Amino acid sequence: MSKKNSILVVEDEEDILELVAYNLRKEGYQVTCAKTGEEALHITRAEMPNLIVLDLMLPELDGLEVCRYLKRDPQTQHIPIVMLTAKGEESDIVAGLELGADDYVTKPFSPKVLMARIRAVLRRRQRGEIGPEQIIAVHDLVIHPGRREVLLDGKPLDLTFTEFGVLHLLARRPGWVFTRYQIVDAIRGEHHAVTERAVDVQIVGLRKKLGAAGAYIKTVRGVGYKFQE
Repeated sequence: MSKKNSILVVEDEEDILELVAYNLRKEGYQVTCAKTGEEALHITRAEMPNLIVLDLMLPELDGLEVCRYLKRDPQTQHIPIVMLTAKGEESDIVAGLELGADDYVTKPFSPKVLMARIRAVLRRRQRGEIGPEQIIAVHDLVIHPGRREVLLDGKPLDLTFTEFGVLHLLARRPGWVFTRYQIVDAIRGEHHAVTERAVDVQIVGLRKKLGAAGAYIKTVRGVGYKFQE
C-alpha cells in the first residue's frame, strides 16, 4: 500500500484504538498504532505517516505536548493532525489548533464523522493552500488580494482593512478552523490593532456586507471560525 495512505493512531484506550484502526483499515489506509506520546514521537520520526489521529489525554507526555514537539520540528511539522478530545474541553481544542493541529473530533464520536474529517484534511493537504496573491472565486464571490478588492455579483464591496484581512485569511484555507487568536495574530498590523473580542464584531460586519454569501463563514462554537461553501 502506498505511503501516502499511512495513518498513525495515538490513543491509550484499547477499545477506542481498535475502533479507529479498524475503520481506517476498512477505508483502505495503512495503520500504525501508538499508546503513549513518546511512542508516537518515535514512530512519527521513523515512518513519517501521512496523517496522525492524536488523543489529547495520554499518560505522561500528553497530546498537546506531542503536537507541540511535532509542529516545532521542520521534519514533521507538515504532517496533519486530527485531535481526539473529551467533550467540552474547549480550551484544549483551542490550544491544539493554535499549536498547528488541523482539525478535531470530540468524544464520544461517530466513526463515520471521524473518517469524513480525515478525508477532508487529506484532501485539503493534497490541494494545497491558496497562494497569498491568488484570486479566490467562490460562486458569486471573488477576492482579489493584489487589489484588496472583493466583488459580489460583479459589484465591489466596501470592506474595512480588517474585514478584508479576516475574509482573505479564512477563504485561503477553506474548511480550516481558525481560533480567534490565530485570526488576530495573522491580520493585525502596525496601525491596525485587533483583539480577540473584536474578531467577533468583524465577523458580524462581514456577514452583513456579504449578504447570502456570509453563510460561507461558519462559526465553530467555543473555538473560532472557518470558511466553507
